[in-house]
Amino acid sequence: MTLDALRLEVPDILDEVAAPLSDLNERLSEARKQSHESALHLVLGLLFSLNRSAMTLLERQRALQSLSEEYRHYADFYRQGGTPPMLFVRFCGEMAVGFKRLLLQILQGRQPSRPHLAWCLYMAQHFLAQSLLRHYQLYQEPPASLWRDSHLLYWIGERQDCLDEPVAAAFHPLPASTLRGLYQQMLLLALSNPFHLAEGESPLLFSALAPLAKLGRLLSWDDEEDDAEGPIVDLSESQACLAFEQPVEGDPTYLRRFELGALLVALHEPAPLQTDEERELLQRVRHHWMGRQQRRHERSDQVGDCSLVVGLPAIHAQLLEHRPGHCAAQMLDTSPGGARLLCHADQGRLLPVGQLVLLLSNSGTPTLALLRWRHQNAEGLHLGLRYLKGLPRPVWLRRSPSTQTHPGVLQSTPVAGGGWNHGLWLPNGQFSAGENLWLQLVSVNNQAALPLPPANLETASVSRHPLKLA
Repeated sequence: MTLDALRLEVPDILDEVAAPLSDLNERLSEARKQSHESALHLVLGLLFSLNRSAMTLLERQRALQSLSEEYRHYADFYRQGGTPPMLFVRFCGEMAVGFKRLLLQILQGRQPSRPHLAWCLYMAQHFLAQSLLRHYQLYQEPPASLWRDSHLLYWIGERQDCLDEPVAAAFHPLPASTLRGLYQQMLLLALSNPFHLAEGESPLLFSALAPLAKLGRLLSWDDEEDDAEGPIVDLSESQACLAFEQPVEGDPTYLRRFELGALLVALHEPAPLQTDEERELLQRVRHHWMGRQQRRHERSDQVGDCSLVVGLPAIHAQLLEHRPGHCAAQMLDTSPGGARLLCHADQGRLLPVGQLVLLLSNSGTPTLALLRWRHQNAEGLHLGLRYLKGLPRPVWLRRSPSTQTHPGVLQSTPVAGGGWNHGLWLPNGQFSAGENLWLQLVSVNNQAALPLPPANLETASVSRHPLKLA
C-alpha cells in the first residue's frame, strides 16, 4: 500500500450543478439570529450541501473562509469550559471535509505555491484536530478515518516541504502555528491518556501543548535502533501511535519514531505565558508520552567535560589522528543508548539534527553518535545523542582505482555467532546507490570493488549504507 492524496476520505459529489454562493453570507447572518442549536443545525446543513456540490477552486476557498469565521463564532460558546454537542463535532468534521476537497483541487491544479498549499493542509489538519479534541472532550473514541487522514496530511506536507511553513490562524483552543506542530499537538494529546482527564481539561491541555509541540520530531525509521525511546508512528495505520506492546511490522517507509527530547527539556524552562493550571497539567500527563516503560536504558547523571568532533570529514581526520578542531561540551547525563550534552549556543550552526559526531571523553574510547534532537535555552544548546554501536574506522573511496579519494567512516559491529555487520557512512549526495566504488581501509594496500547499496538510514547530513565485506 502506498500513501496518496486520493486516499483522503471525502464524500462523492452529488450535485454537479455549482451551488449558488451569492447569498451565502446573508444566509449565514440569518442563521446567527436563531437559537444556538438551531443556528448550528442550519450552518451544518449548508456546509454539508456545499461539500457535495461541484465548485471551482476559488468558489470553494471563499465559501470555506466564510464558514471558518462562522466556526469561530460558534466555538466561542465553549470557551468557558462548556461541553459541545455532537452537532458541533460533526460541524468540525464537515469543515475538515471541505478543506480536504479543496486540497485535492489544489493538488490537481498547476504547481500550487507552497504557502497556499501549506495553508490548505494546515486548515484541513486543524479541523481534524478539533474533531479529535471534541471527541475526547465528550469521552468518545475518535473515528479511525480521522487518524488515517491526519497521517496522510502530514505525509503530503513532508513530501511538499510544507511542514514548517508558518500559518496565521486565530482559533481557540490555541493550535500550533505550523503543520508539523499541529500534527504533533494531536499526537501528544492522544498520548496523554485523554479519557482520564477531568471535564474541561482536554481543551486546556491542547492549548498548553501549542507552543511546545513543534519541538518534537518524527524521525525516519532505522531497523538497528531497537534500543531507542519514544513512541512509534505508522503513517499507514488508523491509530495515533503503535501501542507499547504492538509489534512493529509496517513498511519502514511509513514508520517514524517520535523524538521528544527537546520538548522534555523545554517543559522545565520558564514560560511566562503558561498558567499554573497548564503547567500542572503538562507535568501530570508527560509520563504517558513515553509509554509505560519510560526508558529502555536507565539514565544516570554524569556531569563532566567532553568534546565533539563534528561532521564526517572531521571524524575521518580524527580517526587518522590528524587532530581536527573540537567542539567543547558538558555531559549532563548518559545511558547505554545515548547521552545529553550542553554546549555553547554559538555551536548551533555546526550541529543540525542528523549530524554525525564523534564523542570524546576522559573516560572511555571515542564513540560514534548521531545528533537526534537539539534545544536552545538560557543555559546554552542542549543536544541529544544516539550512540552508534561498533568500531568506527576511516576508509577511502574512489570511483576508479586511481582517481580522487573521498573520506568515509566504516562502522563495524560484531554479531552473535561470529561475523560482523558493516555500515558505511557517507556525506549525503556524494555518491548514488548502485554506483561502483573502490573502498580502501587505511593501512591496507588492497582496494575492494563494490556497488554502493541503497542507504538504510539517511539524515539531512549523512547516509549509512549496509555492506557485506569478506
